[in-house]
Amino acid sequence: MTTPPRDRVTRQLVALTMTSVIGASAIALPRGALAGDSQFDKMRARIAALVADKMEKLGGSRIIYKVDTDGLRESDVTDLRDDVYKTLREGKIAFSGLAIRDAGVELKIADAKGRDQLARKLASAAEGLPSHALTVTDGGDGLVRLAPTDVASAARLRDLVDDSIAMIEQRLKDAGIDLASVQPDGADRIRIFIPGMMEPGRVTAVFARKVNVSFRLVDISMPAEQAQSGAPPAGTEVLLGFKDARRYLVAKDSALDGDDISYAGPGFAGGTKDPIASFRFNGRGTRRFAHVTEENIGRPFAIVLDGKVISAPVIREPITGGSGQISGNFTLEEANSVAMLLRAGSLPGHLGLVEQQVVQPAAKP
Repeated sequence: MTTPPRDRVTRQLVALTMTSVIGASAIALPRGALAGDSQFDKMRARIAALVADKMEKLGGSRIIYKVDTDGLRESDVTDLRDDVYKTLREGKIAFSGLAIRDAGVELKIADAKGRDQLARKLASAAEGLPSHALTVTDGGDGLVRLAPTDVASAARLRDLVDDSIAMIEQRLKDAGIDLASVQPDGADRIRIFIPGMMEPGRVTAVFARKVNVSFRLVDISMPAEQAQSGAPPAGTEVLLGFKDARRYLVAKDSALDGDDISYAGPGFAGGTKDPIASFRFNGRGTRRFAHVTEENIGRPFAIVLDGKVISAPVIREPITGGSGQISGNFTLEEANSVAMLLRAGSLPGHLGLVEQQVVQPAAKP
């Protein structure tokens, strides 16, 4: 398992929709596969126009979801606290009272040089993010308060909506629902149009089911086939592979789960250019992952999606950067599906159903 760079651009996803007389199909690719954002926007506009035309002729389902902005803010402030803690420890800056309060992070640093050092390190880490991503307030007596700015919060919300749209598109495709328009609807809502489908509940059922993502250690005390036919060790179970019938003997308890993931997306391996799924942990997940990999060098570590093992790489060294790549002889479409399932199990702003309705076809003249 290797660590990819923290590159925001590589996680931008689009849906390329190939239309024909009898139907359509969608495959999500890295946005970099297109010439630029203008081409991306034009593609989405053409898809929306096509679907609107079919909706008028055929009718269909109209569904609106809302992302959980409160959940997003809570996740962002928690990550900020974790980043501050990591910066303080690495910089050996003395502090006390680190806590989340009123949508921000507060702590005390008695030494003025320590306060300046923290501010410089956080500013360096935020390079490339929206300007003034953090407000840092000196409350006197060594009290420091940090909070995301409105500009940074709005940018994060846009990112979350973009990620949610990509995840929705892929999960609809996985469910066999090919022709759909998924568009932003205001700042925190997402509108789905599906021509010809008069059962919106079929779509909402797809997103009502939570994707189960877990990272589990592989038990190497006996072959999985032996455990399958006999009695597996206590606390373990046998699971099948994502692409084949290979059996894995894995721990039932998860070392990490979907809530520890902050990002997942498709990409290509640096050397072979084979399709992969990349992921990155939040602060809590990074610490857990570092601990687990440090304690289990030489042991396989299974990444499990909905009860199937998608990859089980051997831990070669402690992984402290908080990110990794999943390879498994994937096609690009499979890599994208895996990434979006990982993302579905980790979105900080979960989708809430606002409205679903059946749109009747236009009356014939």
